[in-house]
Amino acid sequence: MKYIIILISVVFSSLTVHAQDKDIKTEKLLVSGNCEMCEKRIEKAAYVKGVKRAEWDKDKHELTVTYKPSKTSKEEILKSVAEAGYDSEAFTASEDAYEKLPECCHYRTATCNH
Repeated sequence: MKYIIILISVVFSSLTVHAQDKDIKTEKLLVSGNCEMCEKRIEKAAYVKGVKRAEWDKDKHELTVTYKPSKTSKEEILKSVAEAGYDSEAFTASEDAYEKLPECCHYRTATCNH
């Protein structure tokens, strides 16, 4: 009886882990920016509900996000990033959002010294 309970527990645990794997997606997205300040803002904006990890690479201008597709989408994440003032492969930030960025983060003019 003890072995049957252990076997059922192992089977149930593996099914649960497998089901969780299907609801996790990692994508690399292009997002404009200049510096470490941009990095913090982009990553903060990318953390919408359902995002588990967000890292922006300053040199590649690449945002790597790991998220649950059942809770959010690539479009929702990039829309939030655009609302923070940053252009991406899918959305262009509004002029108002862009102008709210600090001077050194104005990536469209390439005036950053960092």
